[in-house]
Amino acid sequence: MRAVGAEEVTPTSFPWEIEADGLRVRVGGRRGRDAVNGLTLRLGRGVHGLLGPNGAGKTTLIRTLATVQKPSAGSLSLLGTSPQKTGLRALRRKLGYLPQNFGFYKRFTVREFVEYLAWLKEMPPESVPDAVQRAIERVGLADRADDRLKTLSGGMIRRVGIAQAIVNDPEILLLDEPTVGLDPAQRLRFRELVAELGQQACVLISTHLVEDVAAACTDVVLVAEGSLVFQGTPADLEAAGTTDHVGDSPIERGYTALLNKRGGGW
Repeated sequence: MRAVGAEEVTPTSFPWEIEADGLRVRVGGRRGRDAVNGLTLRLGRGVHGLLGPNGAGKTTLIRTLATVQKPSAGSLSLLGTSPQKTGLRALRRKLGYLPQNFGFYKRFTVREFVEYLAWLKEMPPESVPDAVQRAIERVGLADRADDRLKTLSGGMIRRVGIAQAIVNDPEILLLDEPTVGLDPAQRLRFRELVAELGQQACVLISTHLVEDVAAACTDVVLVAEGSLVFQGTPADLEAAGTTDHVGDSPIERGYTALLNKRGGGW
């Protein structure tokens, strides 16, 4: 890896971009609960879909992988290094993150906002203008680059969020409900974009839209009550279902069957 200052992640060879062993993340303080509960997971390059019912721990897991939330137990390695044992600034330069609740400055233009996030990520100044333009083009907002964010629709704002997440060409890209507000054509373009990104990065997409996982992801991670229920290909998930289970598609039936087997359900 490229050295950037004293805090840079030590060059190393790692088999997985994301490794979690017995990971626990407690939320709600002393009277809280383990939203991530002893989870063990390995993720490499490619596009991974994160599924699970409401309250399964998906957003907490994404936040923890983005180094926003701290683990309470277990171990976590990102790009071969532990966020708990090294400086976070260098590691965060290599991450891209779109939270479920995406905050933005309404008076900024699209270009200004993505550029601002590029500076926060400490990208080399000379590379920022081209990187910003490329990110905006990749989400289909080149014609709105100089429009203020307050004038954009919800779907366009979500695309701005994706642009800021990818502006630094991250090695790990974490997207929490990225297709909310996108119309069918935009969702199709999003699937094409993440397939392209997954060739060079580890992309993890948390979504409640099972059909997006079937279309866009090479790997599926299913969690319930903060624990791993299933990891495999979309075809493997389809094979877990039967016509006895409710669902509009084979992959939805597999999803339902695995949750019911665990005792969770929708």
